Amino acid sequence: MGILNKRNAVLGWATWQVGKAAAKRKAKQSLKDDDGGMSKKKVAGALAAAGGALYFWRRSRSDGESE
Repeated sequence: MGILNKRNAVLGWATWQVGKAAAKRKAKQSLKDDDGGMSKKKVAGALAAAGGALYFWRRSRSDGESE
């Protein structure tokens, strides 16, 4: 018996469909914002990402200059 059979194919397809629906629902829900502005979590995430990018960029520049 192979690993790919009709039962596994149907289960995989059903799992994919349910997962896509759940992901779409979560994405729509995360876009909803009561006050229409940026939430504290979004601001904190953006600042953390910018800080991390700046850290690695500065670190890679200083590594290239050493002799």
